[in-house]
Amino acid sequence: MSGQQHSAVNEQEKHHKHEGPKKHIIGFIMSILLTIIAFAMVAAGEINTTFIYLFLVLMACVQVFIQMGFWMHMKDRGHLYPIIGILMGVFVVFTIVIMAEYWAWW
Repeated sequence: MSGQQHSAVNEQEKHHKHEGPKKHIIGFIMSILLTIIAFAMVAAGEINTTFIYLFLVLMACVQVFIQMGFWMHMKDRGHLYPIIGILMGVFVVFTIVIMAEYWAWW
């Protein structure tokens, strides 16, 4: 086998290497911890309601990034088009919500 063919085979093996359950377990534990933290904030009841709402939205955003990275493998190479599609969808949804609020307000 020539050096160039051997290099191509090694590159292909690196690209299709199986991660194993370690990263899934880490992602699962992080998701559970974020859920417990959010539940504890709400269950405390003595915290400002506005702060709790903002905190829950922040926790939801962090949870989305964890789900995208660990479960949907968006952190891996080759996922540019799905990421662009998701960002475009988020942009469209935010635009619709903002325009609906603007329309209802006036």
